[in-house]
Amino acid sequence: MMCDDFIRKIDLNDYNYALPEERIAQYPVSERDESNMLVYTGGNITKDKFKNIAGYLPGDSMLVFNNTRVIRARIIFHKDTGAEIEVFCLDPLLPRDYAQSFSSMESVEWKCIIGNLKKWKRGRLIREFELGGKTYKLSAQRTGTEGEAWRIRFTWDAPEISFGEVMETAGNIPLPPYVKRKDEEGDYIRYQTVYASIRGSVAAPTAGLHFTRKVLDSIYNKGIRSAELTLHVGAGTFQPVRTKNLINHKMHTEHFFITETVLKELRSFTGKLIAVGTTSVRCLESLYWLGVKEISGPSGHNCVPSVGQWEPYTLPQDIPLIESITAVQNLTKRLDSVILPASTAFMILPGYRFRMINGMITNFHQPKSTLLLLISALVGSDWKRIYRFALENDFRFLSYGDTSLLI
Repeated sequence: MMCDDFIRKIDLNDYNYALPEERIAQYPVSERDESNMLVYTGGNITKDKFKNIAGYLPGDSMLVFNNTRVIRARIIFHKDTGAEIEVFCLDPLLPRDYAQSFSSMESVEWKCIIGNLKKWKRGRLIREFELGGKTYKLSAQRTGTEGEAWRIRFTWDAPEISFGEVMETAGNIPLPPYVKRKDEEGDYIRYQTVYASIRGSVAAPTAGLHFTRKVLDSIYNKGIRSAELTLHVGAGTFQPVRTKNLINHKMHTEHFFITETVLKELRSFTGKLIAVGTTSVRCLESLYWLGVKEISGPSGHNCVPSVGQWEPYTLPQDIPLIESITAVQNLTKRLDSVILPASTAFMILPGYRFRMINGMITNFHQPKSTLLLLISALVGSDWKRIYRFALENDFRFLSYGDTSLLI
């Protein structure tokens, strides 16, 4: 079991490396599957193209994809003075359910970050948008604070239009802060996986951006299985660690959903589980700890289950995987649902023993980031060899960059 002393001894400076600005990809490669792929297996490191990934996956693998879909979460307003105000939608508050919020024909409230807040002292912001050849008005009004963010009520003058349609028409794709340009038409396609289906993310699960239908066919033709889950990626995924000690860093919470069918598949699967992206890793490992929590002390009947930032390090460490997943299945039945809704703030650190996954597909992450700590948890100090190889062999970094297969 990890303790506070262990966490405090992790020095973030040990997870630093020099990332030249020119290595941060500002655009994706012309074809998704033509991106470079670093393959780490058995301690060996090689380079290939992503389109050949099927040849590197063990035959008894199951790939787990995050099918979340990026929403056009950045809505730009202009005041009469010309000042530009950006309202960045993070999570729905009223109604709290994503699907209900997107389908709402009335006002909605969202947790938002405000850009250029000092220029928005009071009153409502109003902007026009066009849909179906008609012009409508969207307004935004602050109704209070929500943690370090704001509660924003959106209203629009078209009762026949859903908020999802409003957002798709009036909003912009929320590119990461290190992509130093405005979103373009191509981003509406390329900053989205080909299998994205459930709206809710404000950042793409970028490991999945390299997949094409042709690559997926090559994987399935090899007999490799797949499963999907949904974790809505929050803006906190880009949040740097600003505290000297990790114990003081507040990890962002993300919402995820897993179907009863996928739980059944995971419970019976005995091969190698390969997560597509750190979001899938975080979701799968959190799933195990949800089961451990249920075994340790069942949650309330109507309570949405969650995993706290440090909880997994304080829970019993020896619960068999099959028992944990069975407990989650029972929890889902108790909630009388075919889909388990949950949330996680789990921070995976070096020294953590993975319960669910045997490997992952992931892009290259920022220095001194929580995602790099997660990579180190899987490959240990070899992360330095991996990143050195990537830097020396012209790999492109971060969201629109190249990728790696780590087993």
